[in-house]
Amino acid sequence: MERIKCTITYDGSGFAGFQVQPDHRTVQGSLEKALAKIHKGETIRIQASGRTDTGVHAVGQVIHFDTPLTIPERNWKQAVNTLLPDDVRVLYVEKVDAAFHARYSVKQKEYHYIVLNREDPDVFRRNYVLHFPKCLDIEAIQAACKHLEGTHDFTTFSSAKSSVKGSKIRTLFHASCRKKEDDIEFVFRGSGFLYNMVRIMVSALLDVGVGKRRPEEIPALLAAKERGQLGKTISPNGLYLWEVSYHEQEKEKHSGD
Repeated sequence: MERIKCTITYDGSGFAGFQVQPDHRTVQGSLEKALAKIHKGETIRIQASGRTDTGVHAVGQVIHFDTPLTIPERNWKQAVNTLLPDDVRVLYVEKVDAAFHARYSVKQKEYHYIVLNREDPDVFRRNYVLHFPKCLDIEAIQAACKHLEGTHDFTTFSSAKSSVKGSKIRTLFHASCRKKEDDIEFVFRGSGFLYNMVRIMVSALLDVGVGKRRPEEIPALLAAKERGQLGKTISPNGLYLWEVSYHEQEKEKHSGD
């Protein structure tokens, strides 16, 4: 058996999330359907670095699967992509050691969230950004981002429906926000993320941007460990799983950003 690692990208707007669900179109379902054809009907289960919800996109999701077939890496990419729908693509394929696991070997993940900050929405990007027409104080948001960095219990910034058992302590290596023309891009890099954590953090940071909260309130929100302290979980449309890293040197490479 060989273990194959794939980096994939997908447009989440046409999928009911990543994980296989009966009677729903999912990313995992599309990938496993393609792999079954290559394996002449045999079911091949994939493992991902993590699940993404309905509407969430991926630039650099990572999966792995085990196969009895011996096929060159380049040919794997071509074979799978030929059988995939247009809204999901394999970018890179690598044969890896059996000790590698797409989920359990992760060292860090990076998510981006894009907000369209202008009066009028963009009908062509409605599935890819959050339209937010109010004026925002970018400096206040950037100050609030600094309070999120570090190792904290992120219960307040996690869905109450989270299935995580045990610790909700995570480390954020980097949290930032930058404005480019009408787009505001949030970047979060961390050891791991709780269910809906990025969407709840962005919601809180937008509250800071419109003056509903002050940056200095973030430590108290973290200390409260109470999801009810914050407002709704915002739209998945602007969220992108950007990169998944598996080696310490990748973490070090980014740490000076």
